[in-house]
Amino acid sequence: MAGSELTNIKSPRVKAARRLTKRAFRDRDRSFLAEGPQAVREALALDGVVVELFATAEAESRHADVVAAATAAGVPVHRASGEVMAELAQTVTPQGLLAVCRFVHVPLDTSVVSGSTLVAVLAHVRDPGNAGTVLRTADAAGADSVLFTDASVDPYNGKCVRASAGSLFHLPVTTGVPVTRAVEHLKEAGLRVLAADGAGRQTLDDVDLSGPTAWIFGNEAWGLPEEILKLADEVVRVPIYGRAESLNLATAAAVCLYASARSQRTGPGPG
Repeated sequence: MAGSELTNIKSPRVKAARRLTKRAFRDRDRSFLAEGPQAVREALALDGVVVELFATAEAESRHADVVAAATAAGVPVHRASGEVMAELAQTVTPQGLLAVCRFVHVPLDTSVVSGSTLVAVLAHVRDPGNAGTVLRTADAAGADSVLFTDASVDPYNGKCVRASAGSLFHLPVTTGVPVTRAVEHLKEAGLRVLAADGAGRQTLDDVDLSGPTAWIFGNEAWGLPEEILKLADEVVRVPIYGRAESLNLATAAAVCLYASARSQRTGPGPG
């Protein structure tokens, strides 16, 4: 840990990092904030992603391995006071580690290739917590990539980054792609495109999910618009066996992605 402790919340270094909480500045600087030891640890595993690290004295001691990894990678580490960390962090109780990271998304033709077997597409998803949770679930289910359409939330939103729990750094993520172009490319790559929607004629129990599949997930409140449903090869609903009116987006996505992951490992099911 080099240099004296940062204590002034108005210092140029702190202000430069703090402005990355705004999307306009993230886009301009091509950088974002990753908060907490898990996110920072995963970001450091990718060469050249972490630009600088802020750490409180307590976090430096508690997460010495993370700080040591940053130092070994040549990343500048700044000790920050509690007040400075509170200014930078976007959580009520900061964990004392925060990294400035370079954008990690990749082009569509890099994230979806011939041989891709499971892809999640977020179309018109606006809630960053849900988006980050779907990204984390896709990672856990062994998906090849996640696509954020141009009408969806910024994956570098602080809440989305935190909800992804490090998965943002684990698998290819593509952003800002028009949904029509995404679907066209997915089909060209040999994936069957399924739209998850409560209006689906078939349920998850009825379809064969053993082949390469891309799932499109829609807005939390109103689902997928008709024009997107028409692009899909099939519209599929998650069956509701009890009395619940519906499942929220992240839960429905988890059910669909894991159903595909299981079928792809065990062989054809119904359909």
